[in-house]
Amino acid sequence: MNFADSEIVNSVMVERGMAPTDTPDDASVIFINTCSIRENAEQKVWNRLNYFRSLKKKRQGDMVVGVLGCMAERLRERFLEKEKLVDMVVGPDAYRDIPKLLSEVEDGRKAVNVILSQEETYADITPIRTTGNGVTAFISVMRGCDNMCSFCVVPYTRGRERSRPVESVLDEFKLLSDQGYKEVTLLGQNVNSYNHEGRNFAELMYRCSRINPEMRIRFSTSHPKDFPDEFLHVMREQHNVCNYIHIPVQSGNNEILERMRRTYTREEYLALIDRMREMIPGVSLSTDIIAGFCGETEEQHRDTLDVMRRVRYDLAYMFAYSERERTLAHRKFEDDVPEKVKKRRLAEIIQLQQDVATDLNRQEIGRRHIVLVEGNSKRSDEQLSGRTDTNKMVIFDKETYQRGDYVEVEITDASPATLKGTALRKVTLSDSIAEPVTA
Repeated sequence: MNFADSEIVNSVMVERGMAPTDTPDDASVIFINTCSIRENAEQKVWNRLNYFRSLKKKRQGDMVVGVLGCMAERLRERFLEKEKLVDMVVGPDAYRDIPKLLSEVEDGRKAVNVILSQEETYADITPIRTTGNGVTAFISVMRGCDNMCSFCVVPYTRGRERSRPVESVLDEFKLLSDQGYKEVTLLGQNVNSYNHEGRNFAELMYRCSRINPEMRIRFSTSHPKDFPDEFLHVMREQHNVCNYIHIPVQSGNNEILERMRRTYTREEYLALIDRMREMIPGVSLSTDIIAGFCGETEEQHRDTLDVMRRVRYDLAYMFAYSERERTLAHRKFEDDVPEKVKKRRLAEIIQLQQDVATDLNRQEIGRRHIVLVEGNSKRSDEQLSGRTDTNKMVIFDKETYQRGDYVEVEITDASPATLKGTALRKVTLSDSIAEPVTA
């Protein structure tokens, strides 16, 4: 979401007559786009702002520093008055106001706009994509969240759900197609609850998939309560909709799920997983898991491990619970699981996930996948890296292949996070893959 938001801000700034720079040292304006989901993310922002303050002092004040996004809305007074690290604070619904706020700073004032909107979707702003690889791109199709999970600050920092018009999303998708992009991720805080004037996410996904059959489509992030069979049918029937679903479970215990206000039980969640696998054979699944939520017992922790063993996720984002001000959990529950216990439980979750991912990736050896080349491998310019439609990263020798190519690759080796393979041929996305010959 923050990558996509930063591209909207790029557009606003370029419209004002400015241009992006490659390094902070060359900048007259620096924005840091922030996240409030976890304490660790916020700490990185504070460290970065202290660096920018020293850079500004070195340049004798000839620089404007601003904070954007969720932390801006949540901690505006601390930024401007207590820490005095920034010149302007801009919430996620106020990016159109940045030129006016810059004018206020130029007049010697601190500037702030963190007002949340019931309507803002930035649907009419064409993002300027200065990040990424020229192959993959993001489209925000909605903003905000109505779920009100007790641990999550997003509804307070990004406001209520509102969806972009279908046609505005399709127009942006067509533009990316014309520009040569090969993969688009449709974004929302709870993207599969998209609804604009009765047109749901299944319809939006289907219509996007028909624009260019050689463009892959992904989506993120989703909630288990919003997976009708209609949407799963679109995933199964449209070859360019990737066989990958991020489906956060958060906990495997019903009492904790109720305390988290997740609106489903573990039994309902596991039934949904079974339906996904029945309707989309070979689907890859990832999840979010919180260790040590308020009041979690050892038995409840073991329930989470049990769900992980049953589902066998390809990928998981795993974190120890960090209390967020203004959330229901902060107001109602005690953060009573000791940090030492949280870290130990998180370590057990991470170890189990690593073991499962290792096993699943080893099962890929001998299989063939269509890989979209995203660029050079991080370790060698002689190798390329890209992802399968199931979102697994694959490394293979460069040969004559280039960024943006679809390449059929046979997997030859595996680690918990990465597959290695041998490139067989350049293909189109519509190509079928022959089953590998086994001895």
